[in-house]
Amino acid sequence: MIWSLKKTTAEVAPAPIPPGPVVGLRNLEKYFDTAAGRSYVLRQITTDINPGDFVTIMGPSGAGKSTLLSILGMLDAAWNGEFNFRGTPIHNLTTKERLAINRKHIGFVFQAYHLLDDLTVAENLDVPLSYRDVPRAERAALVADTLDRFQIVGKKDLYPRQLSGGQQQLVGVARAVIARPSVILADEPTGNLHSSQAREIMELFRRLNAEGVTIIQVTHSDENARYGRRIIELRDGWIVDDKVL
Repeated sequence: MIWSLKKTTAEVAPAPIPPGPVVGLRNLEKYFDTAAGRSYVLRQITTDINPGDFVTIMGPSGAGKSTLLSILGMLDAAWNGEFNFRGTPIHNLTTKERLAINRKHIGFVFQAYHLLDDLTVAENLDVPLSYRDVPRAERAALVADTLDRFQIVGKKDLYPRQLSGGQQQLVGVARAVIARPSVILADEPTGNLHSSQAREIMELFRRLNAEGVTIIQVTHSDENARYGRRIIELRDGWIVDDKVL
């Protein structure tokens, strides 16, 4: 079964997107100083990602893919260069300011799901709304609509351990989009799923992208990459290819 997206009646209004790229990187680098010398993880990363893009970051293990995604999600502040997000210079912000932008504009989907084990499905969906200070009554309406939209109303009182891997990832995607983020960052989102579940999740991403959500995914899967519109290939921390599909 391919999960479909229903229209919701209550939504968090997305912030208007300023003109220009959603993400702009200029000479971004990350390195570690070791006894053997400086070891680079990312080298002179310069690229733009525009509103509505569906970008795939690929490359061999150790190429810097997940590190770049972590920087884009503002979870990693130990880097050099320029990073502009929706026109805001992230490189000039404090950790607290970056975290505020993260919570307001970015949704994450992880390979390992990262649902909170002691919370039900409905409670997991409520978490990102609580970070945005959405009133309780409005949060309840948004959770109810999202459960309906993703066709998981029957799972709302279950805990993650009571769900299959595909169901957990579906909840993870629902949690990522419930607060209407500007960007979804997905790190190997189908890595723990069998092939039919993986296709269902990728079809869901395609539908979300068609609604205007910007998606940046890291994957080793050529099949998953074909759901997007552009592939950025990393090798040894460098961008070695950037092509439009």
